[in-house]
Amino acid sequence: MSSVTDHSKSRLATRLCFAAAGFAVACWAPLVPFAKTRLGIGDGALGFLLLCLGAGSVAAMPITGILATKFGSKPIILAGGYGVSLFLPLLMLTDRPVSLGAALMLFGASLGSLDVAMNLHAVEVERALSRPLMSGFHALFSIGGFAGSGFMTLMLSSHISPFHSCVIGSIAVASAVSAAAPHLLRTGNETPGPLFVMPRGVVLVIALLAFVSFLVEGALLDWSALLLVTTKMVAAARGGVGYMLFSIAMTIGRLTGDRAITQLGDRKVFLVSGLTAVSGFAVLLASQYTALALAGFVLIGLGAANIVPILFRRAGNQREMPAPLALAAATCAGYAGLLAGPALVGFIAHSVGLRGAFVALALLMCLVPALNKSMNRS
Repeated sequence: MSSVTDHSKSRLATRLCFAAAGFAVACWAPLVPFAKTRLGIGDGALGFLLLCLGAGSVAAMPITGILATKFGSKPIILAGGYGVSLFLPLLMLTDRPVSLGAALMLFGASLGSLDVAMNLHAVEVERALSRPLMSGFHALFSIGGFAGSGFMTLMLSSHISPFHSCVIGSIAVASAVSAAAPHLLRTGNETPGPLFVMPRGVVLVIALLAFVSFLVEGALLDWSALLLVTTKMVAAARGGVGYMLFSIAMTIGRLTGDRAITQLGDRKVFLVSGLTAVSGFAVLLASQYTALALAGFVLIGLGAANIVPILFRRAGNQREMPAPLALAAATCAGYAGLLAGPALVGFIAHSVGLRGAFVALALLMCLVPALNKSMNRS
């Protein structure tokens, strides 16, 4: 009984970590215009600086996998969580582009380490409780994101300075990590094993599908509004409604995903998810009516909701390579897709138009149901 209670506390602690990570990421987004004004830089320079955050995350992920293989996920979660809390206010103190770029890389490295470690811990908690929990954990990340964006907007609207808003946000993140710390599972590699293994077999399939899933999400974030506006579906002021519906649908899908997986299993839910997302793209691209086009965003969100959680669980449970290294590979591939997505859509749109670029996204999403069987081979 005590063991079950302890593991239930570990589940709550993991939820706190996911919510804190989402909160921290969302706190930065409303601060971008303030950083741009403070430094007096143009859009091109700002775009380059923003890449530093993603570069820091991607660079830290393989290292996190190696460290987690040896020391377990708990110390990495603590280091990443407290690192995020430390570097968030620093983003508002830098007064030169070079120093902001360095701060963003450190902030991104902390986020990347936290992301890999908390997903690894989620797999360990799932294993301890013998039930699917990953979708719910990822839903908490989204909810934390909504909370972080709302919190920072409220602080700035109340004329609290960006720096002091960051300090308050950092205290909230550090408090959540501190509350979670006593209940995080202590794991580590008790037997000698490799600290680095090249991704292979099913891990390569998982990494590819993670890349595609994150790529589609990043592309929708940056290009969905323009698609709706250029096709005259909505006015420019309402262009964000498509991504808003996508995000809400994804969060709802994740909140209900664990129950569906318990009843149907990973393989069926993964297949249905992929087909639903592809159907959403078909509705969005084929419809001439605004309501149906917006329904397409809902379908894409519902379909995409549980793809990444299932991929990460599969990476943590496969036997072809150490779980921390597999999860690091999948997460790194996902972040690479998130960074590449907007640029790839822009490149394709330049050649065949924005609608053609979204057709390409739909074709990429077809890989999810197509590779379903391959992903389930270990």
